[in-house]
Parts: sequence; C-alpha cells; structure tokens
Amino acid sequence: MNPSDFQPGSPGRVFRTRQGYWAFVPHPLPPDITWSAKLMAVLSDADRAIGELAGLGRSLPNPHLLIHPFMRREAVFSSRIEGTRASLSDLYAYESGQPSFFELPDDVREVHNYVRAMAYGLERMQTLPISLHLIKEIHHQLLADVRGQERTPGEFRRSQNWIGSPGVTLADATFVPPPVDEMWQTLSALEKFLHAPSDLPPLLRVGLIHYQFEAIHPFLDGNGRVGRLLTTLLLCAWDVLPAPLLYLSPYFEMHRRTYYDLLLNVSQRGDWTAWLQFFLQGVVAQGRDAVRRIHRLQQLHREFQIRLEHTRATARLLKVVDLLFTRPILQNSEVAAALDVNFSTAQRYIDHLVTVNILREITGQARNRVYRADEILRALDEPLPQEPIA
Repeated sequence: MNPSDFQPGSPGRVFRTRQGYWAFVPHPLPPDITWSAKLMAVLSDADRAIGELAGLGRSLPNPHLLIHPFMRREAVFSSRIEGTRASLSDLYAYESGQPSFFELPDDVREVHNYVRAMAYGLERMQTLPISLHLIKEIHHQLLADVRGQERTPGEFRRSQNWIGSPGVTLADATFVPPPVDEMWQTLSALEKFLHAPSDLPPLLRVGLIHYQFEAIHPFLDGNGRVGRLLTTLLLCAWDVLPAPLLYLSPYFEMHRRTYYDLLLNVSQRGDWTAWLQFFLQGVVAQGRDAVRRIHRLQQLHREFQIRLEHTRATARLLKVVDLLFTRPILQNSEVAAALDVNFSTAQRYIDHLVTVNILREITGQARNRVYRADEILRALDEPLPQEPIA
C-alpha cells in the first residue's frame, strides 16, 4: 500500500506498522458531510423510492411469497460479486435436492449459505440487536461448510489481511485495513455508532456504515457479503422497511468496478459525496426494480388463478400455486410435505399445473421428476430496463 495515495482529506490515518508495512485505520463515524445540491436531490429520490417500496410491502397480503425469492436473488448477486457463477435456477435446484442440475456445487452452496445467513439474521434480530456479536453469528452461518470455512467462521480475524489483485503480497496490496489491535478499536467505535441516536437520515447512515465495515475488513473472508447483508438488516431493524425487500447487490454487481473504486476513494481522498451519491442511486434503482418486480409477480399470481378458474381448482391446488412463488423448482415430495398429502395426490396437483402451463417437467425421467415454473423464474431473474436517475 502506497501511503502517498492517501491525501490530507482521508477519513483515517495511515501508519507504518512495527512489521514494516503500511496500514489504514478509519476515523470513527460520522464524518463531516458536504451537502451538495446533487446529494440532497438523490437522497430525496431514494427516500421516495424506499417509501413506495415500504408502503407496498405493508400492503402485501402474503409478503412471504416475495421475501423468499427476493432473498435468493440477492444471495446470487452478492455472491457473484465475489466470483461465484451459480444462477438463481442453480440455487432453487440445489434447494430442491437436485445437485446434478449444475456444475458448480461449491458456488451454489456458498449462495445457499448467504440465504441461510440472511434468514438467521432476520430471526435473530427479534432477540438480539444488530451488534458485533450478531455480525459474528451471521458470518458463521455464511462460511459454515463451504470454501473459507478454514478461515475462522464466526470470529474476527487474529492476523493481518489485505486487498489487491489475486496473488498480490501484503507489501504490494492496494489497501491494508487496520492491524488487529486497531481493528478492535474501530469495531468498538462502529458498534457505538450503530446504537447511538443520530440526526442523519437512515439511508445516509447505512451508506456510511457499509463503507466503514469494508474499510475495517474484520474477517479473513466474507467481508463484502456480510457488509451487503448488513445493509438489508439495518433497513429492517430501523423500520425503514417492513420486510427485507430492498437489495443493493444487483446494482453493485452491475457497477462492480465503480463500487470498489468509490469505496477506495473514500479511504484515499475522503470523497464521501461521490460514494454516498452512488449508494443512494443504488437505493433508487433497486427500490424501483423491487416495486416493478413485486407488481409483475402479483400479476403473474393473478394470471395463474385465472387459468385455474375454468378447472375445478381446489383450495389445496391454489396452495401449490403459492408454494411455487417460494419454490419455483420442486419435486413431488416437496408438494406432498407442504400440503400434508400423499404422493399420488401431490402428483395429481402437479399434473394439473402442467396441463395449464404453469409447471414444466425438466428431467425427462420416469422417476424423481423435477418441475419448474418458468414464468416465475423469468419474473425474478430477467433484467428490467433501467430507469434514468436524476
């Protein structure tokens, strides 16, 4: 790490360690923020986008039908930023017990762990506030039994890490976060900021916290995923959203290079304005995207019900339709277990949904067949046209 890259406006100190390498220690939050007209405008846009999404979330009759697929979409994109290649279909196939459907079992297990960590965090927040303790528990869920499990899941690092190109050494790293002793001090200050009253808008606070967590880099692996996951948890904990419906990873993945550059620019030059504008533009883009996907999925749910109106659809058959929005790739056994019916009854429901083009069999096998709701997956996975952000 070159200390000359860090200018006087940097929100931290660069120092040479006793071991001879340079490291960066961020100052406690909050920084002094320059309130430009553009920053205030994009904050206003972000507040409107999040407000519309929150209002829609509170009006949903069955929010779980959307929470489950949205969490999985976020897991795919957040993990993709870190180099995994598993798709949303791969994840659903894995969860239906069909590992042969994809060629990247390690990747998809990592994505599945992200879902597990998110669900764990949301549940655990009911009894434990967001804190260093909870962050460590989430990290343990994220890295358990996957690549990186040897890198102390659930524990803050006890050795120095660094950021740079693959294979780069500590001496040539682009960025070196705080050494262990200083790391504990910065984590303590971050936890205090999490719990302290603040006059700053919640979305701005979340943007500051995301930068600070990544600058501290407290784990040997999984920092990016935990940091992005923490963003969603904070929005729910602070009641900005009634449910986890906003996820920024698709935006960050689309603008990956800018995402990393702007985080580094804060450390090197104290350019908070550019980072916060980018972060808030992500809130606007993903808030609008979430609203449109919710409407699209709601319309699709209504269309499925209409297709079944002219058949003698039972209440249980309609429950299978609901199940598809949380498991758009499934087997007979999953339907039987969810509805508490025998396999032959479950198969009758499935065959009916195949007849009306809601489900499609994708194995071609006589036994252990797997079915896929293509329209639901397209509604979740296909890119929507990006709306311009002022």
